[in-house]
Amino acid sequence: MTGAVRLLRRDVVATLLLDQPSRRNAMTSAMWRALPGLVEEAAADPAVAVLRVEGAGGHFCGGADIAEFAETYATPASTAAANSDIGAAVEALAGFPKPAIAVIRGACVGGGVALALACDLRFAAADARFAITPAKLGLIYGQADTTRLMRAVGAARAKDLLFTGRLLDAAEALRIGLVDEVRAPDVLDEAVAAWLAPVSSGPRAALRDIKAMIRAVQDGAPPGSPALRALFDDAFAGEDFREGYRAFLEKRAPRFTAR
Repeated sequence: MTGAVRLLRRDVVATLLLDQPSRRNAMTSAMWRALPGLVEEAAADPAVAVLRVEGAGGHFCGGADIAEFAETYATPASTAAANSDIGAAVEALAGFPKPAIAVIRGACVGGGVALALACDLRFAAADARFAITPAKLGLIYGQADTTRLMRAVGAARAKDLLFTGRLLDAAEALRIGLVDEVRAPDVLDEAVAAWLAPVSSGPRAALRDIKAMIRAVQDGAPPGSPALRALFDDAFAGEDFREGYRAFLEKRAPRFTAR
């Protein structure tokens, strides 16, 4: 079985499912190449409010599939092509314009951590385990992945994790900021559903703009950025704003319609 990445839909939540459970959902070359198109499909679908990323079976993702490495990295050309495909996949997820969360069980290793960090939030089962292992293969993380790791855990912790490639349990991952919430395995889905409920019914345009605002600030947008000021001002002209304050005054739940 070569594995697959699948886009599943349930109401307004789309799930990007990493599906190679026999290998802890390690990503084959074909899976990396398939991922950007599925992310683009979810982004373009007006019915999709939020993206959930998870692995099939009991694991999130064991990273790139090492069984392919002898062929994938046989020549400089094949190496460049493989690294380009992996980078494009992770950046497609990082650039997804709607809220995206990772739901992590079992192993989350190497490129799996990169995929999780490309999401906005990470929810982990208490039995999840994490490791960032390129140094064990004589490699390093790329710039974008390293940047996201540093933003999550800080420079010193990033060095620790990358230097050692050591295994972290979910409790430590939560303590250092690698994940945002940890729950017992049997209630993880319930906790994720509770978080998704208000987001799924929230104002779609505002959620996209919140994500764009935070990304721009993280990327060094200067104070008083005209583009970000326009992003802020434009929300006041939207129908969702009028619906939001009317609903507040009328003591009812808002019905946001902008897509």
